[in-house]
Amino acid sequence: MNGPGPVPAATVAACLRLARTRGIGPVSYHRLIRVHGSAAGALDVLLRGRDADRVPCADDIAREMERTAQIGGRVIVHGDPDYPPALAIVPDAPPVLSVMGDAALMRGRVVGVVGARNASSGGMRIAESLSVMLAAAGVCVMSGLARGIDAAAHRGALPARRTVAAIAGGLDCPYPPEHARLHHEIAQHGALVTEAPPGTVPQARHFPRRNRLIAGISLGCVVIEAALRSGSLITARMALDYDRIVFAVPGSPLDPRCHGSNDLLRQGAVLTENERDILRELPSGPVSPPLFMPVANPAPTLPEMAENAPSAPRMDARGAHEAVRELLSFAPSSVDDIVRRCQFSTATVLAVLSEMEMSGLIDVLAGDMVVLSSAPRHGHGQPMD
Repeated sequence: MNGPGPVPAATVAACLRLARTRGIGPVSYHRLIRVHGSAAGALDVLLRGRDADRVPCADDIAREMERTAQIGGRVIVHGDPDYPPALAIVPDAPPVLSVMGDAALMRGRVVGVVGARNASSGGMRIAESLSVMLAAAGVCVMSGLARGIDAAAHRGALPARRTVAAIAGGLDCPYPPEHARLHHEIAQHGALVTEAPPGTVPQARHFPRRNRLIAGISLGCVVIEAALRSGSLITARMALDYDRIVFAVPGSPLDPRCHGSNDLLRQGAVLTENERDILRELPSGPVSPPLFMPVANPAPTLPEMAENAPSAPRMDARGAHEAVRELLSFAPSSVDDIVRRCQFSTATVLAVLSEMEMSGLIDVLAGDMVVLSSAPRHGHGQPMD
């Protein structure tokens, strides 16, 4: 795929610094890039404002990049030619990824294979066999390096060097511990990918991000032996949200490990018995183009475009905040709808929303939806793996 060259190191550092800023999630990160034209521009505004203390110091970012390089990894930012194209187009695409191994594997045809940690021997045999055949057909198999189905899928595709492991912790923190050797082998002969910086020990809150990587990078997701409440079903739901194909291997109705995957079949998942069932449904190539312009070659900023729109009403800062505030509620509203109803420049709306988010007045949800912030929310407990 032809496109811009590698992103300069200074730009990577700026993107990483913005992404590591407290209170900046993927959706707000991309909004700030659109408003200010670049990560450096967004950082300049943040560092001159009242939220400067949320921005990590440049030395911390330099140390993270140095540590990543020392362990054989690389930081890839959204817009880099090596950033996975299927992931680039999702609304909450991660701003930065840390990758060890062959990043090009994530740019081709990728299929996620997930399932129970306490899988049956038959389930693991199916996962390994499917992965062997998919890899032989030129498809990369992606999973989460967990016990059971995940490990079987990686082992099936590893001899063909066509497997990617999305992990919840840092590149230097194998999890679970007994998979340290498999972690190393995938780094050598496939690829590891994570959103976490080096040294991050996986915790429960990190695993939804790991699941999002599998759902977003893959063109389809295969579920083998998943209970009704499991991380595998979370991944399948994310895949559906991203308009990916969901496949499910049928299992015994007497086995609780299969109730979730069987339920996916009731809901329209592709019944999967062998690799041919997957290959006939899978797109012929990776999706393109990315939703957002590459950061190495940014489009004109929204403030610049608004400046050339004489019909856009000019409003003082207080008036803009009041107008936006009146349209917000505790129910999600789309940014586009707020812009239409306010009848003033898109740049002004985005600037106001960014300031409100940094002040903790609103929460930003996936899909450019915003809600008034309520009392601090506590995690509801996610499957650890």
